Amino acid sequence: MASFPDSVNENYIGKAKFIGELLVPVAPFDQKSGREAWTVAFAPNGSYFAWSQGHRIVRLIPWAKCLKNFLIGHGGETTNALSPPYLSRQNSREGQVIPEADEPREHTIDCGDVVWGLAFGSSVPEKQSRCVNIEWHRFKFGQDQLLLATGLSNGRIKIWDVYTGNMVTVLRGHQNWVYCSAFSPDSSILCSVGAGKAVLLWNMDKLTMMRKLEGHHNDVVSCEFSPDGALLATASYDTRVIVWDPHKATVLLELGHLFPPPSPIFAGGANDRWVRSVSFSPDGRHIASITDDRLVRFWSIEERAPQAIGSLSSGLCCAFSAEGSVLAAGTRDGSVHFWECPRSVPSLQHISRMSLRRVMTSQQVETLAIPIPLHNFLTYKVI
Repeated sequence: MASFPDSVNENYIGKAKFIGELLVPVAPFDQKSGREAWTVAFAPNGSYFAWSQGHRIVRLIPWAKCLKNFLIGHGGETTNALSPPYLSRQNSREGQVIPEADEPREHTIDCGDVVWGLAFGSSVPEKQSRCVNIEWHRFKFGQDQLLLATGLSNGRIKIWDVYTGNMVTVLRGHQNWVYCSAFSPDSSILCSVGAGKAVLLWNMDKLTMMRKLEGHHNDVVSCEFSPDGALLATASYDTRVIVWDPHKATVLLELGHLFPPPSPIFAGGANDRWVRSVSFSPDGRHIASITDDRLVRFWSIEERAPQAIGSLSSGLCCAFSAEGSVLAAGTRDGSVHFWECPRSVPSLQHISRMSLRRVMTSQQVETLAIPIPLHNFLTYKVI
């Protein structure tokens, strides 16, 4: 069995650049089991990086604090392209960095159970609709409510207010572990995945389940919406990443990690190509996946083979930063590794498609009086 199709020469696949890591302090009595970083996430406004450190704990760190410690670019200096405009100013006093009153602060949340999935969302006070996309809604730190969804091993999804640490609500629908959850860009939909091939979509205005997506042959362990909300990527132990149209519950693309692909009956068993995690880049064109074959893969939705790969032992989860320049990956020992992401200039057609799909569902696009080929392009039937 191979990790790539016969038509792909592994020697021609690019190599991803490793740029740094975060380590978990380990006490002498600490056991490796229980410290796994099962999930990592970036706040949509770039203020926080969050990861589960095991033992029910989620740690939230200001992303600026992480980014300044990583040397990205040439000559040991951080490039301007990777320095996001939202980084807060900091004061120094007696050699120590003192955050201002309105800056993100490092803290932890005790979720009361093992945390399998993390997802940031936003709820604007006195408004029913939620929107975390920076292009639409200028997120104001400390004023808009920043939500965090945590999927637990008891099948429940707890929604938290990040600033206060208070629990907002609990969603019930999974029969077993909730491995991962993800908000749509406007935070109106929450996707949660878990044991038993479960892929559930939730209406966050009504706090009810919308629909269940069926297509995987094994436990589904990761999910992520595209930046325009038109696509949903899910990763499973069946060795596949499936890209869905969440509005119509249809499969648009499959990214295989084992060739030839296993039949459904064997895809439900153990193998060394279990896909542990998937993440959508903010450019809407690239996807990252983590598998048990010790590789992190960077894909383009326009191709069936990876654009770049990196070495990662015992990887469990991954997430792109808000500006798309960095990929974070959590591991079994609780540490988090970071890579500089492959980047390219998107076409004008893709930018236009994303702009339209930010405000229109697939059903709404299909009602437009336009040629069928354009319908297919705008609904990602032709990627």
